Amino acid sequence: MPIFSGPFPSQIFCPMFDLTPARAAVVRAVADTLLPPAPGLPAGSEGVDLDQFAAAVRAQPAGAQAEFGQLLDLLGQPVVGLTWLGPLRPFAQLSAAQREELLQSWAASRLPPLRKGFQALRKLCLFLYYGGSRPGRPAAWDALGYPGPADAPTDTARPLETLRPRVDTTYDCDVLVVGSGAGGGVVAGELAAAGFDVLVLEKGPYYHGRDFTQRETDMMGALYDARGTLGTHDGGVGILAGSCLGGGTTVNWAGAFRTPDYVLEEWAHEHQAPHFTGPDFQQSLDAVSETLGVNTDYARHNGQNQALWDGSRRLGQDVKLIPRNERNLDGSDAHFRALGYSSLGDGHGHKQGTLNTYLPLAARHGARLLADARVERITRAHGRAAGAEAVYAPADGPAVRVQVRARCVVVAAGAIQTPALLLRSGLRHPHLGRHLHLHPTLIVAAQYPWAMHSWHGPSMSVVNDAHTRRHGTNFGVKLETPPIHPGLLSTVLPWLSGAQHREMMAGAAHLGSFIALTRDRDGGRVRVDRQGAPLIDYTLSDFDRGNLLAGVRAAAEIHAAAGAHTIYLPHGTLPILKAENGALCHPERLAQLPHLGWRPNQFGLYSAHQMSTARMGGDAATHPVRITGETVELPGLYVADGAAFPACSGVNPMLTIMGLAHYTAQGLKATLPVAARAVAVQ
Repeated sequence: MPIFSGPFPSQIFCPMFDLTPARAAVVRAVADTLLPPAPGLPAGSEGVDLDQFAAAVRAQPAGAQAEFGQLLDLLGQPVVGLTWLGPLRPFAQLSAAQREELLQSWAASRLPPLRKGFQALRKLCLFLYYGGSRPGRPAAWDALGYPGPADAPTDTARPLETLRPRVDTTYDCDVLVVGSGAGGGVVAGELAAAGFDVLVLEKGPYYHGRDFTQRETDMMGALYDARGTLGTHDGGVGILAGSCLGGGTTVNWAGAFRTPDYVLEEWAHEHQAPHFTGPDFQQSLDAVSETLGVNTDYARHNGQNQALWDGSRRLGQDVKLIPRNERNLDGSDAHFRALGYSSLGDGHGHKQGTLNTYLPLAARHGARLLADARVERITRAHGRAAGAEAVYAPADGPAVRVQVRARCVVVAAGAIQTPALLLRSGLRHPHLGRHLHLHPTLIVAAQYPWAMHSWHGPSMSVVNDAHTRRHGTNFGVKLETPPIHPGLLSTVLPWLSGAQHREMMAGAAHLGSFIALTRDRDGGRVRVDRQGAPLIDYTLSDFDRGNLLAGVRAAAEIHAAAGAHTIYLPHGTLPILKAENGALCHPERLAQLPHLGWRPNQFGLYSAHQMSTARMGGDAATHPVRITGETVELPGLYVADGAAFPACSGVNPMLTIMGLAHYTAQGLKATLPVAARAVAVQ
């Protein structure tokens, strides 16, 4: 009998996109239009690696790959002139001025597909150009004042051994854990240490030490879901989600926030989940905090975090240090520089994610780890979860099929992939995949008179909480800072023309950026396409947009108070505010923000946190997961990641996910032996 059966083919994410010579010519012409040559800087086509371009497209679901091919084909035909009432000639045959005018027309179009197409091309070409790096081509870094990767770590040996099956293989275990990040890593460590036979399947690769090259295109392509190009179906929200051994804890910004009490109380009462306000959950938070070495002992802030601190204090607003999960920092310049690359993987081992804590604990107690293993479905037997079917696809060999037989299955693949896997596995709870929360985020950048060098130092070390509970509700916005390297920076700065964007990027060393991170009340949905790949639907509601724009206004005022002279508001039309002597010159212009167009792809909206798509609670009719972590539909199948949050956490969710996974693991320790005996006698 074949291992794989059912409605979804085994190769659910098979690449379809073909970058033909004609399409490649279009990409080169688009890149040259977005990035015209400048003194000392190559044109876009010289800096955009076409192999990386094609790989990024092939990481998308089949439908998105087909759309991208159709987009390039349209640009290669004379009929593209109808989209902007221009000459009926293929894009590459237009003059440079006409090509730029076509892209500007698409950016401002009332037609959603044209805006989506423009933004997809813009983001991918700019990121590959500024974030790319090959020997002899530093991708314009010198012109930006960007030094590139910090000193490389000295160690090369990988401390964890991973399985490497070369033929179709079957494994048996007590507990199968799908995912190795904040949820899966903790469950694996806790259960293995308690004596259970644990097998961890991780979709992404195992990187360690020198593997983390600190080059954006390399690391985003290797360590993030969909090579860093994951997004909503309409293209309106860019989504960052870790997909590597250690998951999000390997690539996040090291913020280790406690869940706010008012959020825990909301979860306990509105979702009938009283354990969130009980002592056992607090003990779980304490336990993971100790394991991660959470502290505020870092020596100094980088430029933009210092600006957030100074500006907030001058305005009399609540600002505090962010606890971070890092160890063995000595305050040296070398350590300070290295911290800036945390979002690209920490080759020095300072960050205490599951890669350096719970996964080694699991391995020491006999747990087996299989990276590069994509789980296609959960299997069942006798009315219970019984294991999984997966494909192991290493970079250095052919793919093989893997079957796992387990007494219990814990899914912790993240709030996008977890519901997709459950849906592929036949679960049909009406709320599964719904209530997706993203903490939608806008970036407000500003130019300062002095160099900021925001790519070095802790990515986030200061938080402004003055606007987290607006109008007497539990919803609002936090102000933090993002990691800033040229590739990411180039995609979040609006593009009005090639010359304008070049000028903004030339000032990168003097740019400081704040993020307005919203606790969203109204959610979206994760579905699966015909191949079983996740499709993400999310529309920013009027309520949440109001809070987000309040955060933008606050960020602009803090930039001014901190000494910035030019503030760039995060909209495709690039509204600019000037400041003098610590105050905005024309603050009344902020009142016009709500009147700009805020439809998808008219502005840059981002998410680094995904939650609540398999939410837990006491009402089985509206919550797919019980408060024990077990799914309502299938006994023996548990969820232990951000998907199980009853609603979004309102803070960077790593510590909350780990606390919830730890709590769930304690329950499994007590009940799994009974469940195992029940399976054995059936």
